[in-house]
Amino acid sequence: MKYLAAYLLLTSAGNASPSAEDIKTVLSSVGIEPEEDRLSSLLSELEGKDINEVRIEKF
Repeated sequence: MKYLAAYLLLTSAGNASPSAEDIKTVLSSVGIEPEEDRLSSLLSELEGKDINEVRIEKF
């Protein structure tokens, strides 16, 4: 959920398509070491989708 929260935080700040590095920066700023496989999974699931149309409960 923390990966999705970071993604949503970035999109609400105006970054329409946050990268893995963007998400890592957010998570690192609060002391969280991101897991590459989980981050990659999230980004592949959201690739090309409008975050406002995604069913969040899936994550």
